[in-house]
Amino acid sequence: MKRTMIMAAAMAIIASFSVMAEDVPYRTLDEIVESGVVRIGVFSDKAPFGYVDENGEYKGYDVYFADRLAKDLGTEVEYTSLDPASRVEYAATGKVDIVLANFTVTPERAEQVDFALPYMKVALGVVSPDSAVISSVEDLEGKTLIIVKGTTAETYFTQQYPDVKLQKYDAYAEAYNALLDGRGDAFSTDNTEVLAWAQVNPGFTVGIDSLGDLDTIAPAVALGNETLLSWINEEITVLGEENFFHADYEETLAPVYGDAADPESLVVEGGVVE
Repeated sequence: MKRTMIMAAAMAIIASFSVMAEDVPYRTLDEIVESGVVRIGVFSDKAPFGYVDENGEYKGYDVYFADRLAKDLGTEVEYTSLDPASRVEYAATGKVDIVLANFTVTPERAEQVDFALPYMKVALGVVSPDSAVISSVEDLEGKTLIIVKGTTAETYFTQQYPDVKLQKYDAYAEAYNALLDGRGDAFSTDNTEVLAWAQVNPGFTVGIDSLGDLDTIAPAVALGNETLLSWINEEITVLGEENFFHADYEETLAPVYGDAADPESLVVEGGVVE
């Protein structure tokens, strides 16, 4: 009887480990390589970081990096279009292997996903019409600020300036259309994004080009996916030796920013923030 009970307990433990293994929401590095395809979540409407061009192809700063990851993994890449609020979910549940969607590292997000080393620096910016430039947060009194749900801008203004009236949208394209249509007085998101948008949209100015803390942007994977996380960190370190992200900047961002931004204030090489 005692032997039978011990055997039953052992079998229960083995079964529990099997269930746990099956419940893991992510694919390991070996599984990704063996499948021949890496699944990467990116934006499709946030030029110049992640967007779909006139030929239906994904392009941008994040996509340039993603293409290199797939090349060095020896796999094809399968892109999934994300909106800001879905980034955590898609990484945490393994719907994609990697999120490369201009993803700012925050303590709250780091409790739900694992972030790799950073490849960009960022703060918040505010863009508004030339006819009524918002140059300080005080200028927003009595005004409406457009933001996108699930972004650091939403968190920042909700916590730091709760009296500012927020008009929230699910997607960047919707938010920018609201600004163009005059449904709000200004729009806030990453300064890297509003600087680029203002360059190609005459009549608008980035009156606040740096707001809040300096943050970093990094790839994200499911919590506990240590093999994939370690590989990405090693890859970012090695890519830093060839100044890969400066090359990425020159290819994808410089044509948009021109002299409006300094690459040294944005680019992070080798995962080391200076």
